Parts: sequence; structure tokens; C-alpha cells
Amino acid sequence: MMKKQSTALFSIVFLIAVLLGSFFPVAGSNHVSFAASSYDYILMFPTDRYPETRAHIKDAIAAGKSDICTIDRDGTRERREEALEGYPPKKGYDRDEWPMAMCLEGGRGADIRYISPSDNRGAGSWVGNKLSKYSDGTRVKFIVK
Repeated sequence: MMKKQSTALFSIVFLIAVLLGSFFPVAGSNHVSFAASSYDYILMFPTDRYPETRAHIKDAIAAGKSDICTIDRDGTRERREEALEGYPPKKGYDRDEWPMAMCLEGGRGADIRYISPSDNRGAGSWVGNKLSKYSDGTRVKFIVK
């Protein structure tokens, strides 16, 4: 009887350790494990190719905007209109939005920054190319350093 209780206790402790391990980094490791349901793919945003866009995304995430983009291409136009409402165009600048309009998390309340068109459009093309193989509903975690 005592052996069965010990085995059951060990199994419970092991299961708890495995579950907790999915939420906390392993000491000394260079990566962090996240709950499997939080995202499907990680996108490392380039640190030097699009510096204005990188800074905007980094600042917006630090201010509380989502670092997860759930792809939803069909609603892009409507979310872009909602996000840019109250931000008139400025000559020589694009209005960059985070989260992006192609994300369910985008739209009303998105963080808007005026940046150079070449940086904004280059970054948009880069992201679009990277995410083109993923279907709507894919959750992408953006890592911006």
C-alpha cells in the first residue's frame, strides 16, 4: 500500500513540475518556454534594417500593446481605418500602426507613429513576406530587440 502511495505522489509531483516548467525559464538557459496556447510562430524582427519601425514596435509593446499578432487579413482595411482615425496624414511620413491592421489585435486603440515611408513600407513588405505562408488564425509572437 505504501509503495502505491509513493508512486502516486511521485507522479503528481512530476506532473506539477512539468506544467510549471512550461511557464518559467530553465535556469541558465538562453530561451524561455511559453504556454503552448499563446502563439504558433515566433518572428524575430530585424534589429537594424528598419530602425524606425523596430523602435515603434518595441515602444508600443513596452507600453502594453500586444506582442502577439493573430493573422486576420480579411479585416485589415476596417482595422486600419479605425486605427488611423484622428491621425491625419503628414507630408513626407507614413502612419505606422502597432498592432498592425492585419492582426485581430489591431484597429481602434492601436499605437500610431509617424515614420519615414521607406522604413514603414520596407518593414511592411518584410513582415508580409515572412507571414505569407501562414493562414488566418495563426498567432505570431514578435520578438523585437
